[in-house]
Amino acid sequence: METAFIDYLMKWGHFLAGITWIGLLYYFNFVQTEYFKEADGDARVDAFSKLVPRALWWFRWGAMLTFLTGLVMLGIRGAGATADITVGAVLGTLMFLNVWLIIWPNQRIVIASNQAVAGGGEADPAAAGAAPKAALASRTNTLFSIPMLWFMGSSAHLPSGSIGANTTAIIIALVIIAALELNAIFGKQGPMTTVKGVIHCGLGLTVVLAGLLWYV
Repeated sequence: METAFIDYLMKWGHFLAGITWIGLLYYFNFVQTEYFKEADGDARVDAFSKLVPRALWWFRWGAMLTFLTGLVMLGIRGAGATADITVGAVLGTLMFLNVWLIIWPNQRIVIASNQAVAGGGEADPAAAGAAPKAALASRTNTLFSIPMLWFMGSSAHLPSGSIGANTTAIIIALVIIAALELNAIFGKQGPMTTVKGVIHCGLGLTVVLAGLLWYV
């Protein structure tokens, strides 16, 4: 009974934090980024100085709580882990790492630069390089979030099978995911530059990864 309560408590916290995290991820990519493409310079500086830091606080700590509650649940249910939850957990973990190791460090540079400008100072030259790095990692997280959410649901409601029965498929899926993560670190947005493009890429990735687990 005690273990079941902790498991459910973690699931509830996982959902609550995950909604906060992914909701803000979609806000950044589908709303804020598109607004900044049209906003004038003063509006951008003001938003980066006052709005973005607040949103990023909820964003990064939502990611942290989602990750930690997920770890506890995996610890409780580890023996019964499915192929779906394995791939979903890898996607979620990479998304968490992208938030804390790429998006947040680079956004801190951009925020500080805009706050300096708002205070009458000079922009930080490093911000010009930091912004695209954060944007690419954020686009990649949006790409990953679509199949990640599929696998989180399919693990309980439409499982493809056990880890042992899907070893080859899992390996192929992880290779594809690793290649996309390397692009997030060293590559370019490519078709993910637009909102429509990243949504289509995310849906396509979901079909590919889910198909691998079902048919390979």
